[in-house]
Amino acid sequence: MIREFLRRVAALIKKEFITIWNDPKTKGIIIGMPLMQLLIFSNTSTMEVQNIDTVILDRSKSVESRELISRFEYSPRFRGFYYVDNEDDFKKYFDVQKVQIGLNIPNDFSRKVKSGKGAIVQVVSDGRQTNSAAIGAGYAGQIISGYSNDLMGDPDTGINITVRNWFNPNLKYKWYILTIIVSMLSLVTTLILTSLSIARERELGTFDQLIVSPLSSFEILLGKSIPPLCIAMTLTMIMTGIIIVFFKIPFVGSVALFLLSMTISLLAIVGVGLYISAISNTQQQAILSAMTFMMPAVLLSGFLSPVEDMPIGLQYLTYLDPVRFFMVLSRGIFLKGMGISDVIANIIPLIIIATITLTLASRTCAGQKVQLRVMRCTSTSSLRKRVALSRNLVADSVVRYWQVPPRVSRTSISGWRLR
Repeated sequence: MIREFLRRVAALIKKEFITIWNDPKTKGIIIGMPLMQLLIFSNTSTMEVQNIDTVILDRSKSVESRELISRFEYSPRFRGFYYVDNEDDFKKYFDVQKVQIGLNIPNDFSRKVKSGKGAIVQVVSDGRQTNSAAIGAGYAGQIISGYSNDLMGDPDTGINITVRNWFNPNLKYKWYILTIIVSMLSLVTTLILTSLSIARERELGTFDQLIVSPLSSFEILLGKSIPPLCIAMTLTMIMTGIIIVFFKIPFVGSVALFLLSMTISLLAIVGVGLYISAISNTQQQAILSAMTFMMPAVLLSGFLSPVEDMPIGLQYLTYLDPVRFFMVLSRGIFLKGMGISDVIANIIPLIIIATITLTLASRTCAGQKVQLRVMRCTSTSSLRKRVALSRNLVADSVVRYWQVPPRVSRTSISGWRLR
């Protein structure tokens, strides 16, 4: 039983690989397009930051430190503030990517401000978000310099600012953009390949043969899922190697966690692609539907602008977007070495999305299989009825043609009366 199942699925997987490889357009999509976009996006994308979340560690707890913090609280550039009492809690907010900027005020802040010796305030930024870190640190520097100028009259002799960028010390923009582009291109490739799989069968006229074959709906979806998944995984590893070797971006996380998160993320996209393909009649419809899904998914993922800057309704909607979680995992594992607890927290929503999308695709495929069988049975029954009716009509015609009309007797004629 298991051997027969594996044999059927392996045959379908082999057929899918051959179909993809024999199509020149598909080869261009999976080879040329990702590599070209990897180079283009690394040099052309830019971003803007608003509503910066900030964690504050105030060791001084003085009037001067409170006055400085109030400048941040009343600034339109900053939104959420989290107050902690130790370094561990301070670092934790950065680990879970809850803040972009941190403000560390030392114990001797008040004393040095009063003596005019030059107090030091440390501004910490999340280097994984290069654009946000650079702009946020600039905003913080402006506020601190303005406070120092109001306090001392000379910003150079007042408060000294030291800026530290965690996880991306030099704020290299390519570190940020390329780690995201790898995940984005993998998801796009997977979505396009799966969206075209069933729609291609319909255009080639082989979908009906696939449906009425001994393969179950699960076996069909499994055979359609594995080739795009393998291609996307291979492409991701190639692009990861390229950005590590040629762009000198360090990979500090776990390879196993990276592969696990990538596989589950791609499964969620496979379910979306198969559902789109199952409801599309042509490849053109499948491509348009895939692009219709992909554009909002990218916008809601936080790629172009932080999720925190979106309206509250859209922020809740981003929890339905698999691209958002895969971007967090890709960037966090690559640059920071995200721990297993944080990885699991982002993987669980992807598992839920993958389960829902794959179930929808399976039920859609199963419904179409039942519908096709009913149509075939109905058409066969109708054909049989038409054949039987035709035979009856032919037989009646033959009988009427060869039937001798009854003779009319004289007595019956003479028996008529004229009125």
